[in-house]
Amino acid sequence: MAIGFFQELGLELEGRATIEGEWAGRVTGLGDQHVEIAMMRTPDGHSRLELSRFLRPEIVADHRNAPVNALGYLRAMFTVDDVEETVERLRAHGAQLVGDVVRYEDAYKLCYIRGPEGLLIGLAEELG
Repeated sequence: MAIGFFQELGLELEGRATIEGEWAGRVTGLGDQHVEIAMMRTPDGHSRLELSRFLRPEIVADHRNAPVNALGYLRAMFTVDDVEETVERLRAHGAQLVGDVVRYEDAYKLCYIRGPEGLLIGLAEELG
């Protein structure tokens, strides 16, 4: 799972669990399922991010290499203190820069990275 990657972004592991059975499949519409989840808490304690890995049923689509503008492709963006330094730290967890780190006026430095399992993550550094 991508737990170490998100810990490097400042999130804390709140807990891990395995969810399985018909009841869980009624939520997702997948029927009988087996899923590993990890709940990550943001540094301010106000938000959570659930990471999930489906073990059953079999994966039917793989969007890990879809471009940033693909329809239905999910991504998340995080505010960081230093984009370049964060990218370097995340490289140890398999991150790869998608394009370039760019400056948007005097407001932000921005980039997209691909993390573990092809996760697409945006990073934004607020300037001055």
